[in-house]
Amino acid sequence: MPSRSTLLSRARSATRNRAPLPALPLAAALLTATVALYMALVAFGNITDFDTNRAFVRHVLAMDTTFKDPDLMWRSVDSTTLQDIAYVLIIAWETVAALVLVVACGAWARGLRRSGGFGRARRLSTAGLLMVLLLFGAGFIAIGGEWFAMWQSKAWNGLDAAARNFMLAGFVLIVVHLPGIEERPPT
Repeated sequence: MPSRSTLLSRARSATRNRAPLPALPLAAALLTATVALYMALVAFGNITDFDTNRAFVRHVLAMDTTFKDPDLMWRSVDSTTLQDIAYVLIIAWETVAALVLVVACGAWARGLRRSGGFGRARRLSTAGLLMVLLLFGAGFIAIGGEWFAMWQSKAWNGLDAAARNFMLAGFVLIVVHLPGIEERPPT
């Protein structure tokens, strides 16, 4: 059995020889993990507490808490079946986005262990983050906010939350694509 001083010497040597984790890829990995966790919790919440946000989607699509301007009300969707289909599609989109981002986190972890080769992690993060941006930007801000006039509702207005989610995903996407995260594994 090696002596205590030998073990300490080996530990110091291993610590000195190990390269520090690269800051930018680590930041991209942790930020991607943050959005992955958030999206997973959102999807989980919508699946396990289905009725809470179903009411939100139904009110937004029915436009029943807007100013009820006759020039806009033709856009409303009053069919609860169509409203529920829209809600299930939102949950499916959230779930797939979360899964893609979780896989991206695994790719970042592999790249960090190998000290390089972040191309797959970057591509997966991009796909998942674009899904989040489309959901909150196109889905909630553009379609919900403008087409269904969600901005007019005091009770069922999710524009602030959608904007926060859009900004977070956009910020993470920018970090993921900053120069300095190499695409190819080191030789």
